[in-house]
Amino acid sequence: MRDMSLWLIFGSFLCAVAACTAGAINAPSTVKVSSGTFSEGAAIPARFTCKGQDISPALGWSNLPGGTKSIALICDDPDAPMGTWVHWVVYNLPASVDGLPESVPATPTTISGALQGTNSWGKIGYGGPCPPPGKPHRYFFKVYALDEMLPLKPGATRDQLLAQMKGHVLAQGHLMGTFHR
Repeated sequence: MRDMSLWLIFGSFLCAVAACTAGAINAPSTVKVSSGTFSEGAAIPARFTCKGQDISPALGWSNLPGGTKSIALICDDPDAPMGTWVHWVVYNLPASVDGLPESVPATPTTISGALQGTNSWGKIGYGGPCPPPGKPHRYFFKVYALDEMLPLKPGATRDQLLAQMKGHVLAQGHLMGTFHR
Protein backbone atom coordinates (compact mmCIF):
# COMPACT_ATOMS: atom_id res chain seq x y z
CA MET A 1 0.00 0.00 0.00
CA ARG A 2 2.85 2.39 0.87
CA ASP A 3 4.49 1.73 -2.53
CA MET A 4 1.24 2.44 -4.33
CA SER A 5 0.83 5.73 -2.46
CA LEU A 6 4.34 6.77 -3.41
CA TRP A 7 3.64 5.96 -7.06
CA LEU A 8 0.41 8.00 -6.97
CA ILE A 9 2.24 10.97 -5.47
CA PHE A 10 5.09 10.62 -7.99
CA GLY A 11 2.62 10.30 -10.88
CA SER A 12 0.73 13.42 -9.74
CA PHE A 13 4.01 15.31 -9.51
CA LEU A 14 4.98 14.29 -13.05
CA CYS A 15 1.60 15.37 -14.41
CA ALA A 16 1.90 18.75 -12.69
CA VAL A 17 5.43 19.25 -14.04
CA ALA A 18 4.38 18.23 -17.55
CA ALA A 19 1.50 20.73 -17.54
CA CYS A 20 3.73 23.54 -16.31
CA THR A 21 6.60 22.89 -18.70
CA ALA A 22 4.34 22.47 -21.72
CA GLY A 23 3.29 26.12 -21.37
CA ALA A 24 -0.32 25.03 -21.41
CA ILE A 25 -2.85 27.84 -21.69
CA ASN A 26 -6.30 27.04 -20.38
CA ALA A 27 -8.67 28.90 -22.71
CA PRO A 28 -11.39 27.89 -25.17
CA SER A 29 -10.17 26.91 -28.64
CA THR A 30 -12.50 29.12 -30.63
CA VAL A 31 -10.10 31.23 -32.71
CA LYS A 32 -10.04 30.04 -36.33
CA VAL A 33 -6.53 30.15 -37.83
CA SER A 34 -5.89 29.71 -41.56
CA SER A 35 -3.37 30.24 -44.32
CA GLY A 36 -3.86 30.57 -48.04
CA THR A 37 -0.73 28.48 -48.62
CA PHE A 38 -1.38 25.32 -46.57
CA SER A 39 -4.26 23.75 -44.70
CA GLU A 40 -4.53 21.98 -41.35
CA GLY A 41 -2.23 18.95 -41.27
CA ALA A 42 -0.83 19.59 -44.76
CA ALA A 43 2.78 20.07 -45.81
CA ILE A 44 4.17 23.59 -45.46
CA PRO A 45 5.47 24.75 -48.88
CA ALA A 46 9.28 24.78 -49.17
CA ARG A 47 9.50 28.56 -49.68
CA PHE A 48 8.56 29.02 -45.99
CA THR A 49 11.38 26.69 -44.84
CA CYS A 50 15.18 26.50 -44.82
CA LYS A 51 14.95 24.66 -48.16
CA GLY A 52 13.41 27.74 -49.74
CA GLN A 53 13.29 31.47 -49.03
CA ASP A 54 12.71 30.94 -45.28
CA ILE A 55 9.96 33.58 -45.22
CA SER A 56 6.90 33.59 -42.98
CA PRO A 57 3.62 32.33 -44.45
CA ALA A 58 0.55 34.54 -44.63
CA LEU A 59 -1.81 33.75 -41.74
CA GLY A 60 -5.32 34.86 -40.94
CA TRP A 61 -7.59 34.47 -37.94
CA SER A 62 -11.21 35.06 -37.06
CA ASN A 63 -13.79 34.42 -34.37
CA LEU A 64 -12.07 36.53 -31.71
CA PRO A 65 -14.20 36.97 -28.59
CA GLY A 66 -15.50 40.32 -27.39
CA GLY A 67 -13.05 42.07 -25.09
CA THR A 68 -10.02 41.10 -27.16
CA LYS A 69 -7.42 43.88 -26.89
CA SER A 70 -4.41 42.18 -28.47
CA ILE A 71 -3.29 39.06 -30.27
CA ALA A 72 -0.19 36.93 -29.76
CA LEU A 73 1.24 34.27 -32.05
CA ILE A 74 3.70 31.48 -31.32
CA CYS A 75 4.97 29.01 -33.91
CA ASP A 76 6.81 26.02 -32.53
CA ASP A 77 7.88 22.46 -33.30
CA PRO A 78 7.22 19.99 -30.47
CA ASP A 79 8.95 17.20 -32.43
CA ALA A 80 12.44 18.73 -32.33
CA PRO A 81 15.07 16.33 -30.95
CA MET A 82 16.19 18.73 -28.19
CA GLY A 83 12.67 19.69 -27.06
CA THR A 84 10.20 22.21 -28.43
CA TRP A 85 11.87 24.49 -30.98
CA VAL A 86 10.44 28.00 -31.28
CA HIS A 87 10.19 29.42 -34.80
CA TRP A 88 8.27 32.65 -34.27
CA VAL A 89 7.00 34.86 -31.46
CA VAL A 90 4.74 37.86 -32.18
CA TYR A 91 2.70 39.83 -29.62
CA ASN A 92 0.75 43.03 -29.05
CA LEU A 93 -0.96 42.83 -32.41
CA PRO A 94 -4.04 45.07 -32.09
CA ALA A 95 -7.35 43.19 -32.04
CA SER A 96 -8.32 44.96 -35.28
CA VAL A 97 -5.60 43.03 -37.16
CA ASP A 98 -7.01 39.84 -38.68
CA GLY A 99 -3.81 38.35 -40.05
CA LEU A 100 -0.19 38.70 -41.06
CA PRO A 101 1.04 38.98 -44.64
CA GLU A 102 3.60 36.68 -46.20
CA SER A 103 7.26 37.56 -45.52
CA VAL A 104 6.97 39.64 -42.35
CA PRO A 105 10.34 41.41 -41.96
CA ALA A 106 12.56 40.17 -39.10
CA THR A 107 12.44 43.46 -37.19
CA PRO A 108 11.66 44.05 -33.50
CA THR A 109 8.56 46.13 -34.36
CA THR A 110 6.31 45.18 -37.25
CA ILE A 111 2.90 46.06 -38.66
CA SER A 112 0.56 48.09 -36.49
CA GLY A 113 3.20 48.37 -33.77
CA ALA A 114 3.25 44.64 -33.02
CA LEU A 115 6.40 43.26 -31.45
CA GLN A 116 8.44 40.22 -32.44
CA GLY A 117 10.25 38.00 -30.00
CA THR A 118 13.32 35.82 -30.07
CA ASN A 119 13.17 32.38 -31.69
CA SER A 120 15.25 29.32 -30.74
CA TRP A 121 18.07 30.45 -33.05
CA GLY A 122 18.41 33.52 -30.82
CA LYS A 123 17.12 35.82 -33.57
CA ILE A 124 14.16 38.18 -33.79
CA GLY A 125 11.42 37.22 -36.22
CA TYR A 126 10.48 34.12 -38.16
CA GLY A 127 12.79 31.17 -38.72
CA GLY A 128 11.21 28.51 -40.89
CA PRO A 129 11.06 24.75 -40.46
CA CYS A 130 14.47 23.10 -40.77
CA PRO A 131 14.32 19.71 -39.05
CA PRO A 132 17.01 17.07 -39.29
CA PRO A 133 16.43 14.55 -42.10
CA GLY A 134 13.87 11.90 -41.26
CA LYS A 135 10.26 11.85 -40.18
CA PRO A 136 8.01 14.88 -40.73
CA HIS A 137 7.79 17.40 -37.89
CA ARG A 138 4.64 19.26 -36.86
CA TYR A 139 4.63 23.07 -36.76
CA PHE A 140 1.91 24.74 -34.71
CA PHE A 141 0.97 28.34 -35.51
CA LYS A 142 -0.89 29.23 -32.29
CA VAL A 143 -2.96 32.40 -32.05
CA TYR A 144 -4.11 33.80 -28.70
CA ALA A 145 -6.79 36.45 -28.09
CA LEU A 146 -5.77 38.50 -25.03
CA ASP A 147 -7.64 40.94 -22.82
CA GLU A 148 -4.75 43.43 -22.71
CA MET A 149 -1.62 44.67 -24.43
CA LEU A 150 1.32 42.99 -22.73
CA PRO A 151 4.05 44.93 -20.90
CA LEU A 152 6.85 43.27 -22.86
CA LYS A 153 9.61 44.82 -24.91
CA PRO A 154 10.69 43.47 -28.32
CA GLY A 155 12.74 40.28 -28.18
CA ALA A 156 10.76 38.36 -25.54
CA THR A 157 11.10 34.59 -25.61
CA ARG A 158 8.23 32.14 -25.90
CA ASP A 159 8.47 31.37 -22.18
CA GLN A 160 8.44 35.06 -21.23
CA LEU A 161 5.39 35.59 -23.45
CA LEU A 162 3.57 32.58 -22.00
CA ALA A 163 4.27 33.82 -18.46
CA GLN A 164 2.88 37.30 -19.27
CA MET A 165 -0.19 35.84 -20.98
CA LYS A 166 -1.29 33.80 -17.95
CA GLY A 167 -4.71 34.97 -16.83
CA HIS A 168 -5.19 37.12 -19.95
CA VAL A 169 -6.05 34.56 -22.66
CA LEU A 170 -9.69 34.82 -23.73
CA ALA A 171 -9.47 32.24 -26.54
CA GLN A 172 -6.96 30.46 -28.70
CA GLY A 173 -6.64 28.46 -31.89
CA HIS A 174 -3.98 26.95 -34.10
CA LEU A 175 -3.04 25.82 -37.55
CA MET A 176 -0.68 22.84 -37.82
CA GLY A 177 1.46 22.15 -40.85
CA THR A 178 4.14 19.54 -41.43
CA PHE A 179 7.58 19.52 -43.03
CA HIS A 180 10.41 17.04 -43.47
CA ARG A 181 13.77 16.88 -45.23
